[in-house]
Amino acid sequence: MAAERPKKPAGPVPDKASQGGPERIQKLLARAGIGSRREIEGWMEAGRLMVNGQPVAPGQKATVEDRFELDGKRLEVSGAAEVVRRVLIYNKPEGEVTTRKDPEGRPTVFDRLPRLKEHRWISIGRLDINTTGLVLFTTDGELANRLMHPSNQIDREYAVRIFGEVDDAMIQRLLQGVLLEDGMAKFTDISAAGGSGINRWFHVTLLEGRNREVRRLWESQGVRVSRLKRVRYGPIFLPSRLTVGKWEELDQRTVDTLSRTVGLEAVGIPQKTPSEQAVHDRQRRKSPGRSGKKTRGNKWAVSDTKPSKPAGRGSRPEKSRSKTPRS
Repeated sequence: MAAERPKKPAGPVPDKASQGGPERIQKLLARAGIGSRREIEGWMEAGRLMVNGQPVAPGQKATVEDRFELDGKRLEVSGAAEVVRRVLIYNKPEGEVTTRKDPEGRPTVFDRLPRLKEHRWISIGRLDINTTGLVLFTTDGELANRLMHPSNQIDREYAVRIFGEVDDAMIQRLLQGVLLEDGMAKFTDISAAGGSGINRWFHVTLLEGRNREVRRLWESQGVRVSRLKRVRYGPIFLPSRLTVGKWEELDQRTVDTLSRTVGLEAVGIPQKTPSEQAVHDRQRRKSPGRSGKKTRGNKWAVSDTKPSKPAGRGSRPEKSRSKTPRS
């Protein structure tokens, strides 16, 4: 009965762990939006993170009352007292790196995102500089951690153009598993998506996010990836309306769906003040900034139709709603 359904929270809700005393530092900082757990653990191992003036010890716990410093700069962790879960989707162009700061001065995916006062955007997974398409960002480090962690088996779908001869035997090898330098890897699904001869499009799905894994899998078979675009991450598709270099914020219903995918309870998205909404709308209307390479208009837009002629075993129950543009 409708009267028995639990009501959704109207705003940010306290994280249960934050009310039970000290907790692991990487979890606390991730919830504050400082970074992902993996990123924070890297800072700890490198000796860059200090708590109350002392280097962090393995397994150390802390609270929001402690003083945190990264490379000598104080971190604001008051946001860890509550869970704020906002999510953006971004259509990454070529030429941008998926890092907060680049020592070579190249543009980053964070350059175009809306500014936040008390939290930071955390990228969910990475794309290399030559790969385009869907990147997710969130203010909730726990959501980011669960979506990236291999144990949660979140699938990623890519549109890929292959230069070279592709036959059924090759596709079967890629589905069964190939030994790469960092271990076994495979696609869980391969679907033909247009093209002919030695220039053909495919949609491929992975359950991992290892560095350049899609490219390395195809290259292990003696063919070359000439174009690569991520079109889906878990239940989130890259919509055709989102042009290259643009972002948009997900609504409550979609964020709740994403949260349930990794076993998190729903958290209400905080409402923006009129001035915050005005800034948000103004940032969205801005023309895309510079990128390392010139984009090609809307050529990389993804339509809402399904790739044709499946070429391998399918592992996902839902129907793909994206199709690769043909060159």
